[in-house]
Amino acid sequence: MIEISRVTKAFGSGKARFLALDKVDVSIRENEFFTLLGPSGCGKTTLLRIIAGFEHPTSGSVTMEGEDLLAAPPHKRPVNTVFQNYALFPHLTVAQNIGFGLEMLGKPKAEIKATVDEMMELVKMTAMADRQTSQISGGQQQRVALARALAPRPKVLLLDEPLSALDFKLRKDMQLELKRLQMETGITFIFVTHDQEEALTMSDRIAVMNAGSIRQIGGPRDIYDHPAERFVADFIGDTNFLPADIAEAKPDIAQVRLSSGKVIAARIHEGDTPVGKVTLAVRPEHASITAQADGLLPGKLGEVVYFGTDTHYHVALDDGTSFVVRQQNQPDAAATFASGDRVAIQFAPGVGQVLRD
Repeated sequence: MIEISRVTKAFGSGKARFLALDKVDVSIRENEFFTLLGPSGCGKTTLLRIIAGFEHPTSGSVTMEGEDLLAAPPHKRPVNTVFQNYALFPHLTVAQNIGFGLEMLGKPKAEIKATVDEMMELVKMTAMADRQTSQISGGQQQRVALARALAPRPKVLLLDEPLSALDFKLRKDMQLELKRLQMETGITFIFVTHDQEEALTMSDRIAVMNAGSIRQIGGPRDIYDHPAERFVADFIGDTNFLPADIAEAKPDIAQVRLSSGKVIAARIHEGDTPVGKVTLAVRPEHASITAQADGLLPGKLGEVVYFGTDTHYHVALDDGTSFVVRQQNQPDAAATFASGDRVAIQFAPGVGQVLRD
């Protein structure tokens, strides 16, 4: 659907020059929910604005279905944008807001009414049709903004952190609603967020960005379980980082020697050929606490933090590294270890991921 090739965007000049995007390459497929994920200032919104036509790249190309998208002004591009603040007209009703874009396009009144009715049904706002948008909740306003953007049936819908103003529970509900809308309409969604959970929940594929470049593209499970580098592993979810040495390396798998001297199998990212000292990433839920004689890495149990659904065990390893284990709580389960106990960390072969910095 969209092919972005070697896109660079610089702001300012001379010493004040800032490189927001640095030779970005990415292909976005038809009918997929694609997320640009990264910290503030990584370039994700700049890339979205280039697709929308609100910014023009310093160099590079953007095509849609083989046609040069950069040659078309914003209002001629088959894309629509949902902004953080929704940009609704408070003096208009829900129905009038949804139909506004169609009126600007000169669509017949009968077609506008039919489309507005369809969109209100799609976002479950039919009962609110005659309410002014200043009289409805934030979640309902977001639904109206989505319906208005979907009404002209764009080929691509751009969403710039549209859930950021919602409270936690409503945000969780709207994550599922957005995915439902994308599946029902078949429109390509390009979603910008800094929230890892949002990205993992909704996306078909995720592009993790940092400092103006894309560091990894993949499905949610691939990004989480097989991070390509330390930044990705650290940004997506919680991760323990362990010092290790490569004892033996083969395609896709390595034998790594931990600080305790014990050797265990670990995954290698495709194309990497690590040697010498490396970093091993282990997710907290993939490890467990065991008696010191039975584990891989000995240490002392520090804080034990109860979260309801699970408990986090903070262990100070003998090599000076901190390690967190997350274990799901079972009903009426008795505590096995207490703060101050000598313990060890255990995890299965192949669980850890060898990382490049």
